Amino acid sequence: MKFYTLFILFILFALTSLEAQENPLLTSFDTPFHVPPFEEIKVDDYLPAFEAAIDEHNAEIEAIIANGDAPAFENTIAALDFSGERLIAIERIFFNLKAANTNDEMQKIAKKVSPMLSQHDDEIILNADLFARVKTVYDEREQLELTTEQKTVLDKIYKDFVRNGANLSNDEKEKLKAINEELALATLQFGDNVLAETNDFQLAIDNKEDLAGLPQWLIDSAAETAEKAGKKGSWIFTLHKPSWIPFLQYSEKRELREKLYRAVMQRGDNDNKNDNKSLIDDIVNLRIKRAHLLGYESHADYVLERNMAQEPKAVYDLLNKLWNAAVPVAKQEAEDMQAMIDRQGDDFELQPWDWWYYAEKVRQEKYALSEEKLKPFFALKNVRDGLFDVANELFGMRLVQRKDVPVYHKDVEVWEVRDADDSFLGVLYMDYYTRPSKSGGAWCTTYRKQVRKDGKRIAPVVSIVTNFQNPTKDTPSLLSYDNVLTLFHEFGHALHNLLSDGTYPRVTCTSVARDFVELPSQIMENWAADPKVLKSYARHYNTGETIPQEFVDKLQKSQHFNQGFQTVEYLAASILDMDYHTLEEPTPISANKFEQKSMNRISLMAEIIPRYRSTYFLHIFAGGYSSGYYSYIWAEVLDADAFEAFKQAGLFDTETANSFREHILSRGGSEDEMTLYKRFRGQEPSIEPLLERRGLN
Repeated sequence: MKFYTLFILFILFALTSLEAQENPLLTSFDTPFHVPPFEEIKVDDYLPAFEAAIDEHNAEIEAIIANGDAPAFENTIAALDFSGERLIAIERIFFNLKAANTNDEMQKIAKKVSPMLSQHDDEIILNADLFARVKTVYDEREQLELTTEQKTVLDKIYKDFVRNGANLSNDEKEKLKAINEELALATLQFGDNVLAETNDFQLAIDNKEDLAGLPQWLIDSAAETAEKAGKKGSWIFTLHKPSWIPFLQYSEKRELREKLYRAVMQRGDNDNKNDNKSLIDDIVNLRIKRAHLLGYESHADYVLERNMAQEPKAVYDLLNKLWNAAVPVAKQEAEDMQAMIDRQGDDFELQPWDWWYYAEKVRQEKYALSEEKLKPFFALKNVRDGLFDVANELFGMRLVQRKDVPVYHKDVEVWEVRDADDSFLGVLYMDYYTRPSKSGGAWCTTYRKQVRKDGKRIAPVVSIVTNFQNPTKDTPSLLSYDNVLTLFHEFGHALHNLLSDGTYPRVTCTSVARDFVELPSQIMENWAADPKVLKSYARHYNTGETIPQEFVDKLQKSQHFNQGFQTVEYLAASILDMDYHTLEEPTPISANKFEQKSMNRISLMAEIIPRYRSTYFLHIFAGGYSSGYYSYIWAEVLDADAFEAFKQAGLFDTETANSFREHILSRGGSEDEMTLYKRFRGQEPSIEPLLERRGLN
């Protein structure tokens, strides 16, 4: 190795040692399992840590470039893939906490750090000398004795460079950098605005009569929310799902249902400081400009090239086929509700804010089953234990709670995960409850990915974050059936991370095509709904009574209930996403007009709006799902087909479970995803199991 390279590494060590003396983010994390030292980290630590870690990563990149040996897989591709480890760790800590437990200071830091990171990423991906080494290895790939995983890593890293502008001229590279920085700030602001809009609205009720129809647990929760807000004696309902959805399901006060629902659907569209309409214009057009600069007709063409779908036409074909099957079902559901309204002698047409209320009424009428009757059987702790039992039966996994591991919030649980042979698999954080500092929704993320170094498996640190109802003084957190499915879903992502067994960061864990990543999560929902499994965890929180067989039977009979609505609202959002991102020329975007035109084109029925309206569509304007929201239903085709293998062999068949682990969960993105799928299933997926499951055939 050249003297210059040794000098760079010496400077790197000196810089890091000096910075680490007082900053816990720059240490080796002297904690159990080397998890982040959350309790030691101060907000003021982040910015200097980012700056030091960027310098460190730059030095690592310079060392790769300066290496006097001919470019090879290990000294160029592997070295690049493993570089920036400290920076990546800090990014994960900061941005994971910004989503799960943010504050004003972190949001301010994010506005400084995001363009810094965008610029840093561009400096690497647009570095001509570095790309020259990568290209040399890529051009010689046929002569190299590489494993399948190494071939995939090389292919993906080379294409990452090309797809992100490595072949552009210097002037074009500067334009791309500017676009990327603008996008980083715009998407960050979009998410901050949605969080602010969600937290700013409260439906405060002072008259007890206005609580008519609401279950006691929801009333108690609203009372505690009011007390925390300094309004003891009132009841406050918010725009967090555990509050607004059950309010819409049960409130007999139609005018209040409308008020709360309009607040939900108007987030980011109130012409105030948190308005997102102009940001949508910026984001969509910046993405079009970037796509053109990189040689693509649209942002969707750019994104889908790396997905299983590969092109917009394949996505639209799937969405349209499902749309045609779902719309008649949704219309029949609306007719059933309107008939109920008419029978009651009410003189109004069904509106979007009525759907949850009358769907619940129709469900009770058709199946004599309500969420209110089910919820007492879905105490969070019992559901969690049942979930862990499923993981144990399928894969032999054991989860042991740890109380000695640092956490970032008092409500967070930590679990040590061990394999059937007692080997250590990883660490799992679980953060259940809604709070103002947490973004809405549910997700699974990592603080450390699984990789292999010097032949040793480095275990992942994984986190599941949800927004479930907080426990009250008298009642534990009780989940809706949909919440139960959500917990199983996110645990499926966790399994994908925890059971990963690869070498290189670029392809381990959930580093797979966007429309494949939901397969491990969605297939887990099947076990949640299985009658035998259901009876193992569904016990009354107060009496300990197992869920009655009558309720289980009714759940099974009602599995197709409201599927028209759920499918249509989801597909509408997926089509809206694709319509934005298949635009081929920059054009002024009026978000509301664009959305209305998009929905008119598909003749969306008036009683339903897209699951996410444009101005709070976090998945596509602040997350990683632009041109990819369709991936949930694409992956559901896979999961419905894959679960047929378990239905045929047995729900906990060891051979089938081991095959799914070997070919899907452990392999990450180390090979073409359809190849992996067919290796497990023995065939390409069929859409028929999905249509049957949703009652759309």
